[in-house]
Amino acid sequence: MSADVKDLEAWPEEIRLSDEGRTLTVKFDNGEEFTYSAEFLRVTSPSAEVQGHHPSQRKTVPGKRHVKITKIEPAGNYAVRLFFDDGHDTGIFTWDYFLEVGRNMERLWDDYLERLKREGLSRDPMAP
Repeated sequence: MSADVKDLEAWPEEIRLSDEGRTLTVKFDNGEEFTYSAEFLRVTSPSAEVQGHHPSQRKTVPGKRHVKITKIEPAGNYAVRLFFDDGHDTGIFTWDYFLEVGRNMERLWDDYLERLKREGLSRDPMAP
């Protein structure tokens, strides 16, 4: 999802990483505020690695219960790039993306948990 700055529905006023990288809070100028777990952002990453290039290519990413965000880097005026401690760093998280997934977090999380169950996968990392 890309957006021209002037087309954005809301602009972020604050982006705060907390709980040792386990949560990210984004507060918007329209009053909306969402707190995302690092796990949620990792498994719903807008990257092609997770989303594929078509809805039928979307991947269910297991084993990310304990993942953390280690770094946030601006990507122009419209997004940030998140770096996760599992090495994932290819998703560009736009402000509109944060709004969309924030507003639909419960449904998206329930869908993710259902896909894990259906595919016989777990949120817990596999033992080495």
